[in-house]
Amino acid sequence: MTGDLLKNWEKKSKERQKIYKNYLQRVSKNTVLRQLPDYHEEAFSKVDCLQCANCCKNFSPRFKTPDIKRLSKLLRLRESDFIETYLKVDEEGDYVANTSPCPFLGADNYCSIYEDRPSDCRRFPYTDEDVIFKRQPLTLKNSTFCPITYYVLEKLVQAEKQG
Repeated sequence: MTGDLLKNWEKKSKERQKIYKNYLQRVSKNTVLRQLPDYHEEAFSKVDCLQCANCCKNFSPRFKTPDIKRLSKLLRLRESDFIETYLKVDEEGDYVANTSPCPFLGADNYCSIYEDRPSDCRRFPYTDEDVIFKRQPLTLKNSTFCPITYYVLEKLVQAEKQG
């Protein structure tokens, strides 16, 4: 099954949103936390983010104050100029990229600020931490555009069936 797991994953993910939602609502948090490191690592061994970059192409991380300070310094801009050039405030009051794809994503899917990227980028897709069930709407949304999130959710659901 694992070999075919990522085949047509976008379509399967959309079809299985209700299954994922039900799973995340009832699952034993401790069981998931024990399983996540292995599934996270396995997913990253099967998916090449540089071939995908859906996260950078379609969504923006939050740029928190430490991110803005660090990136402004890196780019030799005043913080106000960095914000004016690259960011906007979203409906939740967070700073996010003002363009899609991300202004720091190159045509080769490499990030020009990778070493200094925002913490949201560093942590994405949160498949090795409790965010996966603490922020369920985010996990469900991520599973529709991130093959790693989809893969980890599928492995968790499969393990529950076998367990």
